[in-house]
Amino acid sequence: MTLSAGTDSVRQSLASFRQEREADWKAFEALLARVEKRAPRALSEDELLSLPLLYRSALSSLSVARATSLDSALIAYLEALCLRGYFYLYGARRSLRTRIGDFFLHDWPAAIRDLWREVWTSVGLTVIGAIAGYWLVASDKRWYDAIIAPSLAGGRNPDSSAETLRSVLYGGGDHFLSGFAAYLFTHNTQVSILAFALGFAFAVPSVLIILMNGCMLGAIFQIYAAKGLGFELGGWLSIHGTTELFAIAIAGAAGMRIGTSIAFPGELTRMAAAARAGRVAATAMIGVTVMLLFAGLLEGIGRQTITSDLARYSIGGGMLALWISYFYLLRMVRHGDR
Repeated sequence: MTLSAGTDSVRQSLASFRQEREADWKAFEALLARVEKRAPRALSEDELLSLPLLYRSALSSLSVARATSLDSALIAYLEALCLRGYFYLYGARRSLRTRIGDFFLHDWPAAIRDLWREVWTSVGLTVIGAIAGYWLVASDKRWYDAIIAPSLAGGRNPDSSAETLRSVLYGGGDHFLSGFAAYLFTHNTQVSILAFALGFAFAVPSVLIILMNGCMLGAIFQIYAAKGLGFELGGWLSIHGTTELFAIAIAGAAGMRIGTSIAFPGELTRMAAAARAGRVAATAMIGVTVMLLFAGLLEGIGRQTITSDLARYSIGGGMLALWISYFYLLRMVRHGDR
């Protein structure tokens, strides 16, 4: 009987506790729901002023409930309500414009600087692949068909005449997005995605993809250089190539960061190491899509309409200088000003 009487007393206390305070909890929950779905201006001035008061009342109720209540469901409800209130009242809220500005002014450049070892490794692999592709085709032109897919070759091969090769370089006119330009852009986008996405396999696929992409570049360059058009091809490619190849290098670097983190997690678990690397890599890859968009515009419009070699090299060199300054040099200037 004593136990039953004690249980009844606890139940009465809980009922009294709810009856006294539940109205405030419901009012606080309703205000939070309105302001989360819309904006602070959806509330009146009195309602806005009541938010911190109701939040403190909910915290007080949670403290009492934890100390005396046997109702775990009530404690869970109050914890969730107080957490929502805390994040709304004291959490950092940024507008979409602020988030975009932070990404371009800080997050993206910081991610690229964090990946600097992998980025320059990727650039080095591209150069090595280009040298290998050039040498293979120069030693035996049959390598060209093994390296370059017919759709990417665009009708060009080691047996093409100098006039045919030159016509591709200077026959742009009004063809803003020629079939070959569109295909090349799609190909490089696919290379970027694969170099990143396959990096989880201990970075081996990323390395091979970057090497192969460089090998294809070297193979194409060799057939033009053999006809005395190497300088002209360099200008034709540089308009978009400095941006596009840099983007591919960054994508490969992002894949390498994830792969090496999984292979050598250090004191972390493999999953924790991959998650930490993934945050930097994902930020870099969002930026890669921006670079590829710029490259697509340069490739589809500029490269098809600008036929001056000097102008082509100037645009390509200017874009490369812009990216390097944006990712690396501007940070040095800002630090020097402090």
